[in-house]
Amino acid sequence: MSSELLHPPLRRRVMSVWFRHYRVYVKSLVSNGLPPFLEPLIFLAGIGLGMGKYVTSMENLPYIVFLATGLPITAAMFTAAFECTFGTFIRLEFDKIYDGMLAAPISVNNLLIGEILWAGSKGLFFSLAVVCVEAVFGVVPMPLALLSGIVGFLTGTMFATISLFITSLVSTINQFNFYFTGFLSPMFFFSGVVFPLDNLPPIIRPVAEVFPLTHSVRMVRLLDRGRLTGQVGIDLLFIAGFTVLAGLFAIRRLKRKLIQ
Repeated sequence: MSSELLHPPLRRRVMSVWFRHYRVYVKSLVSNGLPPFLEPLIFLAGIGLGMGKYVTSMENLPYIVFLATGLPITAAMFTAAFECTFGTFIRLEFDKIYDGMLAAPISVNNLLIGEILWAGSKGLFFSLAVVCVEAVFGVVPMPLALLSGIVGFLTGTMFATISLFITSLVSTINQFNFYFTGFLSPMFFFSGVVFPLDNLPPIIRPVAEVFPLTHSVRMVRLLDRGRLTGQVGIDLLFIAGFTVLAGLFAIRRLKRKLIQ
């Protein structure tokens, strides 16, 4: 028997996990793929157009443009977080999907890296979906706004690792409410999405700099405006370092659950 059949290449092992999630996702493509196109419409209409009458500009941008450049990244954050918390927990504890997957010639590391890449891919898709909707209304600079997809992928992978770590800590699915309410929601408001960080009190600004979302939002705003500065490199290094560190902790802890 061919050794490749017994021990497939690393890329094939990891991508088999990605492809499994992809096949499940496209089976309900309308219900899964429609929300990322509708949500930015609702948010821009409810917040952007309403607040835009009272707040004319932020950081030398029309307020609706300022808001629109941050929304693709928050979409990547939330979709990756949902995928690697509720999605992973259900596959692990209820459906026992991972038991069958680990019976194949893949390791726990292969499985979890595949999960992270899938969440990153969803981050890319959701961020580009938001950009497409915003482009129809002319509120984002094209074609530079398409770079949001790259930042969306990086953001998705980063929050996938954070969310997998949280999943390794919880014992019931309801405990994820603390993660979304106590961590993700505050980041949405204090990471420069809705208003600039300069508006925060000086004592809170260092805390905002620790938030992972801050670096993604700042990076995408600079890229959307064609400003490839040193700050982009600093934010990219933060995202890469945070992803690797959180990923190592997440894989180490989840490995214990998966091999029990």
